[in-house]
Amino acid sequence: MNSLYSKTTFDNGLRILTERMPHVKSVSVGIWVTIGSRDETESEAGLSHFIEHMTFKGTERRDALQIAKEIDQIGGLANAFTSKECTCFHARVMSDHLPRVVDLLTDIFLHSLFNSEDINRERQVILQEINMVEDFPDEHIHVLFGQNIWPGAALGQPVLGSVDTVSRLGRTEILQYLNKHYIPSKIIIAAAGDLDHQAFVDLIGPSLEVLPAADSNLVRKPPRVETGVNVTRKQLEQVHLCLGTPFPDALDDRRYVAAMLNTILGGNMSSRLFQEIREKRGMAYVIYSFLSTYIDAGLLSIYAGVGQEQTPEVVSLILAELEKVRVGGLTESEIRSARDYLKGGIALNLESTDNIMASLAKNESTYQRYISYEEIMATIDRVTKDEIVGLADDYFQPENLALTVLGDCSEKEIQSCLPAQ
Repeated sequence: MNSLYSKTTFDNGLRILTERMPHVKSVSVGIWVTIGSRDETESEAGLSHFIEHMTFKGTERRDALQIAKEIDQIGGLANAFTSKECTCFHARVMSDHLPRVVDLLTDIFLHSLFNSEDINRERQVILQEINMVEDFPDEHIHVLFGQNIWPGAALGQPVLGSVDTVSRLGRTEILQYLNKHYIPSKIIIAAAGDLDHQAFVDLIGPSLEVLPAADSNLVRKPPRVETGVNVTRKQLEQVHLCLGTPFPDALDDRRYVAAMLNTILGGNMSSRLFQEIREKRGMAYVIYSFLSTYIDAGLLSIYAGVGQEQTPEVVSLILAELEKVRVGGLTESEIRSARDYLKGGIALNLESTDNIMASLAKNESTYQRYISYEEIMATIDRVTKDEIVGLADDYFQPENLALTVLGDCSEKEIQSCLPAQ
């Protein structure tokens, strides 16, 4: 166990995690709620994200301007984000200002007013945010892909919600959702940097350990997968496509094998897809693959933006690369390069208090334990070629593939380049 890592659990179930980084002069603090957009009902879609926005709009002690000024006055950075499985309110400051930022974060987290006038004003901002996504097809394609491969599941829906649902959400829905889900057992406080664990617990604990314990009746179910082709026709300069397959979830022992495979396939500039389709053929400016991992589901997805006439050929080239990997066409050199790339990225992330803070919270929420740098590196070192090929063979079968296309092309054009299932 890392001697710089510490954990305290209150009687109400709330957890506080810290990692001391003696070489830095700053500290990052995050209040994490292990609730995200996948936990919303159909009528609640977008509510977690709405709450995230509203938390900075004022408390009894501070209005929105005072909140913004206070973090600026100490040279700090504060923000928040919502994902499919969590919501986080976080800040980074010089360690001398830790008491002030803890007071600020706990105030907005515990005592936001959720004023109806502010809600109506912020609703317009979020509606603009939703509409903005449709103006960027390289973002909108991912929304469409999620909805197509996981139809009817909240995990496949956009975190922002829809114009319809956000237009209906109000103060009553916000307070009911907070009461139902923002309970101590779903809250993790994570901090990393120049701090002492017990001093931090003594600082932040009094406002949090008094929260009443509550049971959660939340049950997450893996989404149903729908493969095949979906084409959304729209007059655009490019055709945007997202091709993917279900993949190991966050709890799967093969998650590091999956990370290696993704890196080889399209995770960086030396990857197969980037080199074959952009560098050798000049058929796409942007092409990459990426992993999406959740507690009970995962995806490997490939994105490309291409010209209309080149779309069938690019799809065929992507499928050809998947097949090459599936049948074992990997070299020890590219496996070694992928391993070094992953390890290098992890090592660089360790220099950031924000990244360490986030890792503490994510590992606790997913695995309920601390995962050391040494354990991660050793696990990556153990990944073999046979494991990578075996994973590809399990998932890169025609019946597992889903393709979503956005642009001025027909489904018939796309179907013509796909293998028979």
